[in-house]
Amino acid sequence: MRESRTEYAKVVALQEEVARADGDYQRLRNAYLDLTRREPGNEVGLAMIGADMDRAHARLQALMGLPRLPFTHEPSSVIRREAQRQSEDEH
Repeated sequence: MRESRTEYAKVVALQEEVARADGDYQRLRNAYLDLTRREPGNEVGLAMIGADMDRAHARLQALMGLPRLPFTHEPSSVIRREAQRQSEDEH
């Protein structure tokens, strides 16, 4: 019985950590998209948020047990293309 309580506590703690990591990633993703709308020429800001977003995404993947695949794009690159498409569609 004691083992199952310990295991359950570990699972709950991991779920909470994944939820925090996902929240961090989503917050940074939204900040990146917001900056592309408000200041599309702010490359320094976009690079800084993008780097933090990439680290948050890597942390989330590691917590979920997903391996980093060498051929995948960083999330900031994908978001940058998505933001550019949205900007072009608005104009």
